[in-house]
Amino acid sequence: MNKSSSKPEKPVILVTGKDGQVGWELQRTLMPLGSVIALGQQQMNLADSDQVRTVIRDINPAVIVNAAAYTAVDKAEDEAELVMQVNATAPVIMAEEASRSGALLVHYSTDYVFNGSKQDAWTETDQPDPINLYGKSKLEADLAITASSSDHLVFRTSWVYASRGQNFLLTMARLIREHNKLNIVDDQVGAPTWARLIAETTAIAVQQSLQQKSRDEFQSELLHLASSGETSWFGFASAIRAIISAREGANVQLAELEAINSSEYPVQAARPANSRLDCRRLEQRFGLALPDWKRALELCMDEKQN
Repeated sequence: MNKSSSKPEKPVILVTGKDGQVGWELQRTLMPLGSVIALGQQQMNLADSDQVRTVIRDINPAVIVNAAAYTAVDKAEDEAELVMQVNATAPVIMAEEASRSGALLVHYSTDYVFNGSKQDAWTETDQPDPINLYGKSKLEADLAITASSSDHLVFRTSWVYASRGQNFLLTMARLIREHNKLNIVDDQVGAPTWARLIAETTAIAVQQSLQQKSRDEFQSELLHLASSGETSWFGFASAIRAIISAREGANVQLAELEAINSSEYPVQAARPANSRLDCRRLEQRFGLALPDWKRALELCMDEKQN
């Protein structure tokens, strides 16, 4: 007599911001863990609170991974209401819905919640003090989510780039070929972090967290998630130029790079001088440590070349 066996249903995983750098990668890294439903702005407009709540309730996910955000740092200074709605109010609604249904919420934050004045890398227990509106909006979400009753992981990351979308890597790769000389800021320090590594780290953390939840052992936490090592924007641009030069040969005319101070490159929104994040808590919790930023950059540019 054949016994009928039924496999356990895969959890439904809702990913927001599917067209962004991290959201695009998450669709692939999370697929082995469950049934991934990835939404863009057309399907879930984070500026519409009612829609956010309705969509989440209709999907009823076991995991919500919020990779959507308003990230135009300078433009944000002129669109305060929209920025706060997308970056603060919408994530709070997600936390409320996760708490109501018992879902796991994964949310991404930023190094810009800090003012940049510390000499060492920032830890999760350091006091935030954002110096631009974007950072303020992200901090508001951090505080609300971590104070909520939801099961949550908040990942603060920094200087995100990828082989697609709009980011420093792609902008520099284009400008280096188009210009004879470029001035690049050299007095802001951080760790460039590849979106794919953020997504892969997230997938492993989600897998472990679901297992912990099944045993009633899960603990919500805010964690820093960034590449190892450190550099300035000038150092980042120089590394990009060096890789292009090595791969395309001496016959390719590339821009010369000159290091400048932030005061010589005025922007609407202030940036922290020190964006380095201490990620030891991530390694302690999940056994994960991202590689040096230079190695990750080489791999990302390999992918872009292919």
